Amino acid sequence: MRIWLFCLLTFWSGTALAQAPDLRGNFTQGGLVQGVTVPGTKIEFQGRVVRVDDNGRFIFGFGRDFPKTAPLYWTGTDGIRHSRILNIKARTYKTEKIKGLPAKKVTPPKDVLARIRRENKLISAVRRKDSAASWFESGFAWPLPGRISGVYGSQRILNDKPRRPHYGLDIAAKTGSPVHTSTDGRVALAERDLFYTGGTVMLDHGHGLTSVYMHLNSVTVKVGQFVRQGEQIGTVGKTGRASGPHLDWRLNWFNQRLDPGLLLGPKPK
Repeated sequence: MRIWLFCLLTFWSGTALAQAPDLRGNFTQGGLVQGVTVPGTKIEFQGRVVRVDDNGRFIFGFGRDFPKTAPLYWTGTDGIRHSRILNIKARTYKTEKIKGLPAKKVTPPKDVLARIRRENKLISAVRRKDSAASWFESGFAWPLPGRISGVYGSQRILNDKPRRPHYGLDIAAKTGSPVHTSTDGRVALAERDLFYTGGTVMLDHGHGLTSVYMHLNSVTVKVGQFVRQGEQIGTVGKTGRASGPHLDWRLNWFNQRLDPGLLLGPKPK
């Protein structure tokens, strides 16, 4: 009886181990994780069934204030549900003070609130996309060279007024400098004058991963267009709520705001 039970437990353990997803990435607040599992495996994270492609590839991520632990569930082709507790490293964030912004961009007047709500709905709709393509596998490159003028996660004080944290990477450059896409994707939004972000391009990279390029002086792509890593999508500007010419580049996995800086190699000169 004991031998049979030992063999059965060994089989179960081996089955679970064989089907455990392979996870690689940044297990920290703002991090993106890429995984590979047996095709047909069901992955669940944060109450969401995560898309798994035909090759078993999937992604998920952790927002700025993500908890220190979170369970990942997977149900193998054998129908058995397994789990693993993920440990996510907490980060500390600096405070950034920015002055000289137009008062209406810090505290919008009532007559523009309806416009802001309409624009936020457009952005939210893009962030809900769950395309089947795995365009993010092209990797991530710097969208342009320049000085880092703002970092992910920082608490923003605008014109001496506390506001929401900054969720992007700011790269300062001259107005008109070309901006290139960091990774393959399809243009999901291309607007030349949003209230807060000015000239704005959003790209869908598949599996819930989207990026946004903000404060553009010009937009050179249109919705539905497919762009490869390194293709120009616009030029640097200071449109919207900006104190000087720069690119504000952001990355989301659905509603989880990620740190694009964690995915990059050395900064170009």
